[in-house]
Amino acid sequence: MAADRRGKAETLALRRRLISNSCRLFFPEDPIKIVRGQGQYLYDEQGAEYLDCINNVAHGVSLPVGHCHPLVVQAAHRQNQVLNTNSRFLHDNIVDYAQRLAETLPEKLCVFYFLNSGSEANDLALRLARQYTGHWDVVVLDHAYHGHLSSLIDISPYKFRDLDGQKEWVHVAPLPDTYRGLYREDHPNPAGAYASEVKRVVNSVQEKGRKIAAFFVESLPSVAGQIILPAGYFPEVAEHIHGAGGLFIADEIQVGFGRAGKHFWAFQLQGEDFVPDIVTMGKSIGNGHPVACVATTQAVARAFEATGVEYFNTFGGSPVSCAVGLAVLDVLETEQLQAHAASVGSVLMGLLGQQKAKHPIIGDVRGIGLFIGVDLIKDTATRTPATEEANYVVSRLKENYILLSTDGPGRNVLKFKPPMCFSVDNARHVVAKMDTILTDMEEKVRSCETLRLRP
Repeated sequence: MAADRRGKAETLALRRRLISNSCRLFFPEDPIKIVRGQGQYLYDEQGAEYLDCINNVAHGVSLPVGHCHPLVVQAAHRQNQVLNTNSRFLHDNIVDYAQRLAETLPEKLCVFYFLNSGSEANDLALRLARQYTGHWDVVVLDHAYHGHLSSLIDISPYKFRDLDGQKEWVHVAPLPDTYRGLYREDHPNPAGAYASEVKRVVNSVQEKGRKIAAFFVESLPSVAGQIILPAGYFPEVAEHIHGAGGLFIADEIQVGFGRAGKHFWAFQLQGEDFVPDIVTMGKSIGNGHPVACVATTQAVARAFEATGVEYFNTFGGSPVSCAVGLAVLDVLETEQLQAHAASVGSVLMGLLGQQKAKHPIIGDVRGIGLFIGVDLIKDTATRTPATEEANYVVSRLKENYILLSTDGPGRNVLKFKPPMCFSVDNARHVVAKMDTILTDMEEKVRSCETLRLRP
């Protein structure tokens, strides 16, 4: 039976029989069967249209230019009709794509490796850092997530705390969260204070006779709760890490490619002069096609080459993948989606700020461009995560054909990472629905202190 003619119940039964329960669905109690996507919209088997605010494949986080952008689809189709082979053959697409990416990055980051996924990119970045430094240990931020490979689960507190625990070579620094963290919005210099915490970790590592290969960080921590790091934090941390002989790795897999609006790369929010030693990218760069990349310096690349062991990835850098990557860059440029993300994100932040003033359950609204988090709290004094209430909001939004999800350690942060073609009208529509839902909760649900307060 053709998949588009199979009923939702039959598809769900087959999935439950054939696919591991570890591979979870959105809205597991009542999943949506999505059969088509266009721009910022998804369509179910009945033709119902959903506004996608979370997509993790098509710059949404992974679909910068929206679902099924015709120019990207056409680029893949045209190249597939001619040739798709591995990168051991000389071909223009891979060098053209590397050159285009180089134009977006600081001059120092001029050597590229192409892969299939963000996890592959982060794993390679870890190998590069260890080969260059001759060291093994890694410093990461609390609640970080860097991928699903074993090497990356080991450096992802978000995952390893529920599995085998923390390895002796992994060292966790406090998340620079100025709403919930050690140093908050009233601190005179949160960047310096949190960077000093990294220095404290570095000192502790060295006292044990261990050596640091890298500081591995998402330029904007996502699963940690849509965190905006204090400006100036990265340069100070880099100074401490470089002093210990390590490298600075910026994970841009969820937040690069113009999502931050003000800059093409989120690490650039930390200062015009700040340059990581390695940058990883994925998800958005292929707009749904499996493409990823590692960018680094000549010095790091030469150290890796000195092993004499070649790096080969069967599909990484293939003509089709690079044609897709080039098309994504073309669309980002011609449709001015970085500027669009800045403009629409500013409107959305303003609208959400008005909701914060109106609804006490909204403890914080933070974000930049189209990377925004709304932190729901049970009470204003302790800022206890309103987890159940956040899930309720997400469920009600789904009933209104808006797809949103939660993140953060307390699963209480509503996360906005829509396709970058998301419009001002979309922003107004989502916030209006949120307002209605929160107002209704204040009148009927009243499950926590902030829903019982009267503004």
